[in-house]
Amino acid sequence: MSSVSTINTSTDIQADYLKLLIAQLQYQNPLEPLDNNEMATQLAQFSQLQQLESMSTNFAEVLATTNRSYASSLLDKKVTFYAEDETTGELEMKVGTVNSVFYDPETEENLLGVTVGEGEEAREYTLSLGAVILIEN
Repeated sequence: MSSVSTINTSTDIQADYLKLLIAQLQYQNPLEPLDNNEMATQLAQFSQLQQLESMSTNFAEVLATTNRSYASSLLDKKVTFYAEDETTGELEMKVGTVNSVFYDPETEENLLGVTVGEGEEAREYTLSLGAVILIEN
């Protein structure tokens, strides 16, 4: 039997909590009312969760912009990377020039277009930023 879990946003969790709180208030024992401090503490925790969620989203946006800027700074630079040899299947070190930078929406990654060699011997590679092991001017 498999279980399915979903990740809710803090807003969804807070809305569910408020529904539960309203039901709890409706059916509470008048001789033993809910503790106001406990409710306030829980609501404050939801507020903190919302702020953390917002910070995380903002940080992800800043990181994406920084990666895009960094990738663009590599244009016309020589980069070293490893690629699989077509005949042997073994990894070998390649050196090429970055001639394009683009964003892949499927992988949500900034990629580099790199040319290795010249003329008819030239070969095009597409690399992620993490594949680059050395950068030269």
